[in-house]
Amino acid sequence: MNDLEQRLHYPLGDALPESGRCIEVASGVKWIRMALPFALNHINLWLLRDEIDGVAGWSVVDTCIHRDEAKAQWEEVFTHELEGLPILRVIATHMHPDHIGLAHWLCQRWNAPLWISGLDYQVARLACLAPTSFGGARTAAFFAQHGLHDAETQSKLLNRRDYFTTLVPSVPDDYHRLLDGQTLRIGAHAWRCISGYGHAPEHMALYCEGLNVLIGGDMMLPRISTNVSVYESEPEADALALFLGSIDKFRSLPASTLVLPAHGKPFTGLHERIQQLHDHHRAHLDKVLEACRQQPSSAADIIPVLFTRAMDFHQTTFALGEAVAHLHALWHAGQLQRTRGADGVLRFAATPG
Repeated sequence: MNDLEQRLHYPLGDALPESGRCIEVASGVKWIRMALPFALNHINLWLLRDEIDGVAGWSVVDTCIHRDEAKAQWEEVFTHELEGLPILRVIATHMHPDHIGLAHWLCQRWNAPLWISGLDYQVARLACLAPTSFGGARTAAFFAQHGLHDAETQSKLLNRRDYFTTLVPSVPDDYHRLLDGQTLRIGAHAWRCISGYGHAPEHMALYCEGLNVLIGGDMMLPRISTNVSVYESEPEADALALFLGSIDKFRSLPASTLVLPAHGKPFTGLHERIQQLHDHHRAHLDKVLEACRQQPSSAADIIPVLFTRAMDFHQTTFALGEAVAHLHALWHAGQLQRTRGADGVLRFAATPG
């Protein structure tokens, strides 16, 4: 455990749910942990005791990716953890594959509706229908203009045509829209939606005052910093400013709030973690600004400034998006200026004065 983690508290210690089983973390709130075949090797999912139209059951928050192993784990959960009750609705905090990948299957399996923000639903639906699915010529061109124009990377991007649909083959044909500030009655408790930006189009965290529990999704993680990226669909976005502004919404919650993150272990120390994330990104921004003072830099040049570890292609795509996000934060703040070279690459230099 590093120094930053030591400033947080993990009420359950090192306890983790076994495959296909749950741990109850609060009254009527169960924790499921499912494996992912990535460097980030797990996701946390949640069962909330519910009742809709007089029918007792459960709401599911997040789903895991479309994967036979995940389906098998869900079947074990159905057998051992539902107490003979049905799934009544499926809630997705956002549209990233590990959160929505099995929503279509769960909704069909239980004849349950999907609840998600409107923007994330539409982006997920478009991604399922798009022929390139977060790859292809537009993605390759975006990476090239930010300095990743080597032949191998460009070839992989051009041929990445089914990345999203492999993990999210479809989404339900209709949905219930989650709105910022909306209150959901889930069983005996009221849960308030808190929107977040910078990581996903319109992420929704859920806070229950009665339980003093925050389902933070990917907006509030205890061990790692959430990926904050700029994409070709919104090429001049200031994603980092949006993210930092979003997590500040959680400052109004009690310091004693039990945070249920999408990755890592449930923790308390919410206000401390918010400050840690601000400090982390401030330190990264200082490094980026110093690099751009030394010489005009593309996002590809900034990747090793932000990330010292070796990365595979999948991780590099996230790192490029993060590098652009940090450059854009400084650019939008007037601390960097941007030029396009004869090679078509965008480079950023410190603003004079």
